Amino acid sequence: MNVLYIIIGLGLLVIGGEYLVRSSVGLSFKLNISKMVIGLTVVSFATSAPELLVSLQAALDGSPDISLGNVIGSNIANIGLVLGITAMIMPLTVSSDFYKLHWPFLAVFSILLYVFLWNDRLLSLIEGLALFVLITIFILVLIYNAKKEKLKGAEDESFEEVDDKLATVSYFKIFIWLLIGGVALYGGSELLVYGAKELAKGLGVSERIIAVTMVAVGTSVPELAASVIAALKKEESISIGNLIGSNIFNIGSVLGITSLIKPIPVTSSEILTSDIFWMLGFAGFLLLISIVPKKYLIDRFKGFIIFATYIAFVITTII
Repeated sequence: MNVLYIIIGLGLLVIGGEYLVRSSVGLSFKLNISKMVIGLTVVSFATSAPELLVSLQAALDGSPDISLGNVIGSNIANIGLVLGITAMIMPLTVSSDFYKLHWPFLAVFSILLYVFLWNDRLLSLIEGLALFVLITIFILVLIYNAKKEKLKGAEDESFEEVDDKLATVSYFKIFIWLLIGGVALYGGSELLVYGAKELAKGLGVSERIIAVTMVAVGTSVPELAASVIAALKKEESISIGNLIGSNIFNIGSVLGITSLIKPIPVTSSEILTSDIFWMLGFAGFLLLISIVPKKYLIDRFKGFIIFATYIAFVITTII
């Protein structure tokens, strides 16, 4: 029954996230916000909403391990699971922005999270504010970079995430979508957190193990589905930068906003002695494998290595 709660919760989160993105983009068009800014800000925040609701609900319910495990596990899954499987289907080209912009920011956010948690085993309100300020700086840099590329005539992946048809949607429909999205996200987070807590009790394992594996994979399913479908269609628009951006938003906006509302303590030592090192390791490994032996390409063999490493993480976590 608890697994069913988790599955239904994840389903509601996917539905809620989709309707929230639609309503947010539609409203942004009504406010005459440019398509570029919508893609880089509104869409990014809206797609992080499921993770935010899960982490916030878990923190408020007194399950900080789920709050942290959800984000840390999701960041690991985005690289190990999503990127690994996608690269095995279709080799991925690594853009120069990955080395100049996305990866350096990911490294800063990841290391900063470790320092904040290691310092006093608590992600405090001040530290949450620091993460949120940093994510704001990251967005401003993205906007500046996108404007510069647009002047050169280059396209940005963020534009492709914005559906032009949403510009003509009525205010009534936007309100209905927003209502559906909000209710689905709230209900989904409630069911997912409750199911995860009860499943952990039933299996006799920690909430952290359920969070960094099952919950994290569940919240990464939308990215996995979108990337796999694009790879099967041989679309060239698959962006490693978007996956890395998702990891950055997970730390900066999800944990940043959650800790602003409710400070998140570290109650499971494995988060600091194991999980976060896996997260840092995957980030470093991604940079290494994108350079050696052939730069600017993650081929099928590299994808297999990344995926196999993720399987090793899941096995060692459960054992």
